[in-house]
Amino acid sequence: MIDLTINAEGRAHNIARAKEQNIIIPTIREMQHPEEIPEAIREQLKNVGLWDENPLNLFRITWKNEPKEFGGLFGSPNYIVLPPELTGVKAKILLMVGKYFPTGCHKVGASFGCLVPPLVTGQFDSSWHKAVWPSTGNYCRGGAFNSRLLGCYSIAILPQGMSRERFEWLESVASEIIATPGSESNVKEIFDKTHELAELPETMIFNQFEQMGNYMWHYNVTGNAIAEAFKEIAGEGDRLAACVFTSGSAGTLASGDRIKDIYPTAKIGVGEALQCPTLLDNGFGAHRIEGIGDKHVPWIHNVKNTDLVVDIDDEDCMNVLRLFNEEEGHAYLKSCGIPEETVNSLSLFGISGIANMLTAIKTAKYYELTEKDVVATVMTDSASMYASRVKELRDEKGAYTRERAAVDFNAAILGEKTDNMLELRYTDRKRIHNLKYYTWVEQQGKTSEELNALWYDKEHTWDAAAKAADQLDEMIREFNEETGLLKNL
Repeated sequence: MIDLTINAEGRAHNIARAKEQNIIIPTIREMQHPEEIPEAIREQLKNVGLWDENPLNLFRITWKNEPKEFGGLFGSPNYIVLPPELTGVKAKILLMVGKYFPTGCHKVGASFGCLVPPLVTGQFDSSWHKAVWPSTGNYCRGGAFNSRLLGCYSIAILPQGMSRERFEWLESVASEIIATPGSESNVKEIFDKTHELAELPETMIFNQFEQMGNYMWHYNVTGNAIAEAFKEIAGEGDRLAACVFTSGSAGTLASGDRIKDIYPTAKIGVGEALQCPTLLDNGFGAHRIEGIGDKHVPWIHNVKNTDLVVDIDDEDCMNVLRLFNEEEGHAYLKSCGIPEETVNSLSLFGISGIANMLTAIKTAKYYELTEKDVVATVMTDSASMYASRVKELRDEKGAYTRERAAVDFNAAILGEKTDNMLELRYTDRKRIHNLKYYTWVEQQGKTSEELNALWYDKEHTWDAAAKAADQLDEMIREFNEETGLLKNL
């Protein structure tokens, strides 16, 4: 599932470029355990900013970065736990914080997992190939950033309707930017442009929706970080009851597979926009939850291991975005007895993070979870990517008031119900899995045999992808040894 066949010529070119540009590549294990990063690299990181276009920042692709903008090292996983005063449920809601990755988003990890295998094997030749990053936003940002740090040419593809902040940042990092028609909901238009570029011999497509490197990275890095965070907060008798994630590329859902391997009774829930109920009801549409995609089932979604579908109204997400980022919203929440520390952390939520929180709340209500239960999820990025969206809402709806904050809190958070949800039977899972046929076999060149293997042959698909990290790490170590950069530090 992850091809690690060596191309000697391309690999030699990549080693030469790494020598020229002082590129040392971290292993997946070092992303899980950054305390194992060589001391010489840790010392140099003390003089590097979190977002700097410096190859050393490859070693900051981890959930364990010190939460600071410059010179930070590593510690425990970055997470917050929401109190019941905010969520309205007894269960603890554990959210992993994506803001403290380089680029401010964990997608930089997913794109690393896709680019590095062909880079260290030489299948991707950095002296000739161009890396194409199709995305609804954050993934192509991560891909462009990793390409810059790894000495590769990048082409970022994203819908023209995505937030202005994404485009402004990409202009200084990506080699090329292509804006496709539409917005968050227009994934097919991205695929169409990808097909066009795939005809060029010098391009290599890194489609996050099908790349098992995305799955591999989240299974090993995000999954283990969630497990570690749970152990830090768990009291006696607490259980990790569920992991929930909006669909997106389905990469983060791989961390749920890892959690189930550790805690077999845990449930995996997948969220999507109610305005585009693909998983819930074979539906389609448009929505405003930036970063989660829609209208197809990603190839790398292990549907057979998914227990619950949760649909979230995008209007709730946009209302909570204002509640969490307006002064009147903060004042109202504090007046409701929500701890100041929690209120001060609300800027850590991007729009998809809000959707994940609401998915977690609905899941806790559906399963009638108690104070002994934990529901885990992630905040992919933070509010810093959506300042323009807050301004647009202010221009559209007027100044934010205490009354509006009261309505949004009580309706969009405390008022979440267990409607528009589906607990998946075997046949429900198979129905959703079969939807992959129309995108991936009819349109994207996969075969029916490959599709069936995802359902029937776990050992050679999902398990193989997860375990590929060990072989990849060995190849990374050999690559670094041949550059000679580590031993010369």
